Amino acid sequence: MGNSALKAHLETAQKTGVFQLTGKGLTEFPEDLQKLTSNLRTIDLSNNKIELLPPLIGKFSILKSLALNNNKLTALPEELCKLKKLETLHLNGNHLRQLPTAFGQLSALKTLSLSGNQLQTVPSQLCGLRHLDVVDLSKNKIQNVPDTVGELQAIELNLNQNQISQISVQISHCPRLKVLRLEENCLELSMLPESILSDSQISLLAVEGNLFEIKKLRELEGYDKYMERFTATKKKFA
Repeated sequence: MGNSALKAHLETAQKTGVFQLTGKGLTEFPEDLQKLTSNLRTIDLSNNKIELLPPLIGKFSILKSLALNNNKLTALPEELCKLKKLETLHLNGNHLRQLPTAFGQLSALKTLSLSGNQLQTVPSQLCGLRHLDVVDLSKNKIQNVPDTVGELQAIELNLNQNQISQISVQISHCPRLKVLRLEENCLELSMLPESILSDSQISLLAVEGNLFEIKKLRELEGYDKYMERFTATKKKFA
């Protein structure tokens, strides 16, 4: 892509607060964007070949939405965690193994998509985020869901297509969790905490494609209580 095209994009972005440059084969974060650190509310650089997010990302003080789906990121800089206004972060289809230590400082974050990365656990940093609504960790390499998950404030947690064989019973203590997706994992029925059914806020539990037949779920203690929540929620949205 030529400089003149980039210049046009930058001029538009300065007026609109939106910089979108997708599928252009970019190998790095456009350095010229640093001129717009106080203008941009949205950056979308999805479907490129970016390997590194530079520290200057931390300077976009009013940034609300950042999308870098389908790039080649292997790590995120700690500076990312300075984005106090960031509400939406889409990083699907990269090579991320972990999140920055200070990730819990992204205090405005509502939506986080990390589908199709290399995560091996549910990052404990997510538990400090008070406004988190939706977390997508599908298609990673997660094998177990640790005790820290009980602190998670999310309303929906998607763990489909991982390698999960163990889930902490603490997941039933998540204060706002309504939707839990665990399809296509390696769960035995005995490894599914019954408290998810009998004693949680969860009103939609998706567990197809594990190591048990769905009808066996109906035989568990607490299934009736779960169905009450499921039905009540369905009525609300009907």
